[in-house]
Amino acid sequence: MVRAALVILAALAGTAGAGEMVLAPVTVSEEKALFGRVESRFVVPARARIGGTLTALEVTEGSAVEAGAVIARITDPKLESTLAAAEARIGAATSQLENARTELDRVEELLRRGATTVQRVDQARTTLVVAENAVAEAEAARAVTLQQIAEGAVLAPAAGRVLSVPLRLGEVVMPGEPVATIAGGGVFLRLAIPERHAGRLDVGATVATDGGTGTVEKVYPLIEQGRVTADVAVDGLSDTFIGQRVLVQVPVARREVLAVPPAAVSSRSGLDFVQVLTAAGAAEITVIPGPLVETPDGPRREILTGLRAGDTILVP
Repeated sequence: MVRAALVILAALAGTAGAGEMVLAPVTVSEEKALFGRVESRFVVPARARIGGTLTALEVTEGSAVEAGAVIARITDPKLESTLAAAEARIGAATSQLENARTELDRVEELLRRGATTVQRVDQARTTLVVAENAVAEAEAARAVTLQQIAEGAVLAPAAGRVLSVPLRLGEVVMPGEPVATIAGGGVFLRLAIPERHAGRLDVGATVATDGGTGTVEKVYPLIEQGRVTADVAVDGLSDTFIGQRVLVQVPVARREVLAVPPAAVSSRSGLDFVQVLTAAGAAEITVIPGPLVETPDGPRREILTGLRAGDTILVP
């Protein structure tokens, strides 16, 4: 009895300044560790708009590009010949136009003198209109050729990072063939979760990652190979490696636990103790602690055995 009293007195002396907490069950999330893949919002190819030879390539795998930037150039020698022919037609049509204007002026002067007929003037005016239309047609043909030459520039369809460049300089490129593949729109984590946990995963749930926390923004309804796909938005997620695997902790269930502040657990001689206020005073109870859990009051140490709901805990 004397020894027990001394133990209680020593415990009371060690609890000077301690706070009291009535132990009650708290609800915590149960998490499952799995890997998510870094994915881009979309992957879009930068395609060739004309056929020809790839004569310039401004990017390589991993390059960052802006939307509309020229990443490659395709040259077709036939277009240069077509442009020269269009220029020649414009020159010929312009000469015919000048002749038609001169002829119209001449016949109009003759008509004023009474030396020709109105029919001849009308014919000259028609010839002038035909010549003007010929010049306009030749200029339109030249504009089409110039546009085709300009379309030899391959433009980045979106801002992002180049994933692959399947072509090399000097290769022959067909219209519509992809010159580069670009990942754009930012990145997110894509998870494949076992279907037994899918019913407990909601949009807006918080997911812990190595670099911080993320939020579930979409859960797909299609189950493939026993797994449910979900997308997680993570602020500051790096886009250096698309397809990188990232370890995440996904909430899959909720359960009630008994948890105490970490400071309430002390260890001696390989045992863990918690001070409990009893009718006879403060006493140390041997407990088996579990992992740290997140509660509305902050991180707490889960107690697996040794305590009951309603116990008054002394927290240093």
